Amino acid sequence: MIDFTFTYADLEFFLLIVVRVTCFIYIAPFFSLNNTPRRVRVGLGILISYLLFVSLDHNEVVYNTVGEYAIIVMKEAVVGLLIGWGAQLCTTVAAFAGNISDMEVGLSMVNLMDPATRQNATFSGVYYQYMFTLFLIISGMYQYLLRALIDTFTLIPINGAVFNMDSLLASMITFMSDYVMIGFRICMPIFCVILLLNCVLGVLAKVAPQMNMFAVGMQLKVLTGLSIMFLTVRMLPGAGDFIFQEMKTMITAFVEGMI
Repeated sequence: MIDFTFTYADLEFFLLIVVRVTCFIYIAPFFSLNNTPRRVRVGLGILISYLLFVSLDHNEVVYNTVGEYAIIVMKEAVVGLLIGWGAQLCTTVAAFAGNISDMEVGLSMVNLMDPATRQNATFSGVYYQYMFTLFLIISGMYQYLLRALIDTFTLIPINGAVFNMDSLLASMITFMSDYVMIGFRICMPIFCVILLLNCVLGVLAKVAPQMNMFAVGMQLKVLTGLSIMFLTVRMLPGAGDFIFQEMKTMITAFVEGMI
């Protein structure tokens, strides 16, 4: 006969695991998509929490008042949110690259409703985000995110997080420089080609002032930008590798800042 009995200490330990796991799933890329049913995300969080509860050593959570236990719950929520946020930040590089591309092409005023985030996004930004989400699924990066979350329970035990603000701030500053560099690497072909096209149009405007270069330039920019975007599709897997490597670096840096 299966024994389902448990103590209050086990229940408290399990609830703390649930808090960290569900906060991670709430904000982490791929798992936090709004078009994923909430019941699926909650069920996944509880399932992973139960598997961790069975496999981890049960350490007693020491506290004296309900307020102290609430502080422990908040600490576990912050740990889960920071780990997931470190990965989610790297996916915003795609939106940054798309904004620059659309600004150069002339599609910056074309806003689409992104069903994943339910926010207005540019045409190229939505395209890059969906492509990198596809690469994330194909490459099995979502499995790495789950493994990273599971390893945090060994590196950062329950109620064992120590937030080093200097280390976390240094990680964010380092990420901002990589953020701009990777974003420009993604949109660099479009940026360079449109820059050359603007130079050509400027010369033609001086040589043939009777031609309406404003009307001609708008059409040429859109056609050229979409053509370059189509021709550089093979470069996106390499850009995805940059983003995923940065994602691993950010998760590692955030975890080290809480040990």
